[in-house]
Order: sequence, then C-alpha cells, then structure tokens
Amino acid sequence: MSGEFEDEYSATIDDSLRETGDLDETRDALLNDTIAVLSPAEPICLPETATVHEAVQAMLTRRQAGVLITDAAGRLTGIFTERDVLTRVVGKGLDAQRASLAGVMTRNPEALTVRDRVAYAVHSMSVAGYRTIPLVDPEGHPIGVVTVSDIIRWLANRFPEAVLNLRPGDVLKHPQDVDAG
Repeated sequence: MSGEFEDEYSATIDDSLRETGDLDETRDALLNDTIAVLSPAEPICLPETATVHEAVQAMLTRRQAGVLITDAAGRLTGIFTERDVLTRVVGKGLDAQRASLAGVMTRNPEALTVRDRVAYAVHSMSVAGYRTIPLVDPEGHPIGVVTVSDIIRWLANRFPEAVLNLRPGDVLKHPQDVDAG
C-alpha cells in the first residue's frame, strides 16, 4: 500500500512541478547548489584527550549535535555525536567525567568541502546514515559542519510551496492564487 501511495504522491508532485515549470529548477538546485548555501555552523573542535563530559557541555552550550576531534596541527581526526553519547557512552555504562573522546569517537570520518554539492551531502546521509558531516578546508582543518536539519531547512526555504503547502494526495498550492480557504 505504501508503495502505491508513494508512487501516486511522487507523480502528483512531479505533475504539479511540471505545470509550474519548477521541475527543472528543482533538479538544478539539487544537482548544482553547493554546501556553502546551507550556511554551515562553525564546528566545535576538541582534542581526543577531552572528556565526554566536556564534549557534551560544549554541544549543549553551542546547541550542536556533535564535536569534531582534531590533532595537534588542527586537522580532523574524528567526530563525536549525540548518537555516540547514547550508543558508546550511556549504552555501555561509561563515566562521562572520565571517558576520553579517544575511546568513543568515530575515527577518520568522511568529510566534505563547502564546494561539494548538496546532493552529495544528501547521498552521504542517506546511504551511510550520517546525521552530521564535517566540512574541511584543503589541508583537512575543520571549517564547519552540515546536519540533516541544515538540509531540511534548505529544502523548506528553496521549495516553500512544495514543502509547506503539500499534504498527502494534495496538489501544489500557490500563495499568489486566491482560493476559497
């Protein structure tokens, strides 16, 4: 049943976008916009000797989903996220005050640049299950982070009619058109 619904829903979206001429614009944006348009957040960077408690406090203070781990030269060596707090710390009964990031971080995470396409970030998140992707400069120094929330915000801002006005089985509504509702 859900496959049929998804097919009908996708067809409705495609038809509505074709009618308004937005289909090509949508494809172009997905394939051509770079991560730079997402206005990625400045990363929180810590050494691997920092404790989980320090990392969590920094994440809470800056309202970010993770921290990036850097070496003495400031190059990315790891990432520690909310998911790691649950699965590698709390789930294993570790003491956040004593556990260092070295033992619970993901080493050598995939990183992107601000010149990479939004579509590639979406692909990485979808295929690999990432929620947070580090952004680095050519020397491997962290310069930002992109999250699933950044992608959703971009979609909502880029395609407000499609994202904000479309209910399952509905057609695209256009704010400039007056309707009875």
